Amino acid sequence: MSKASTFFTALALFFIMWAFLLYFSMAASSPQWFADLVPVVPLWLLVTFGSYSLGNLGWALVTFRDCVDAHRELVAEIQFAKDDLRKNGLQL
Repeated sequence: MSKASTFFTALALFFIMWAFLLYFSMAASSPQWFADLVPVVPLWLLVTFGSYSLGNLGWALVTFRDCVDAHRELVAEIQFAKDDLRKNGLQL
């Protein structure tokens, strides 16, 4: 099973369960807090996922390691390219 099919299967199961809960939250015997909570569950999950994603991205930016060797190599390659272009007659 591919990741996409696994994702869509889980998404379909979530929406089926949510629709089931939404249907039964409209019943007269269900508590009021349950009827108020069920309709906003997808929005709550979306906001929670977005908060987690932004936090994860922020943490990755904070803990990003500097690559000193790669920087030196890149500067050397840029200088080599500039020298080669100057040798071929391009004025930089």
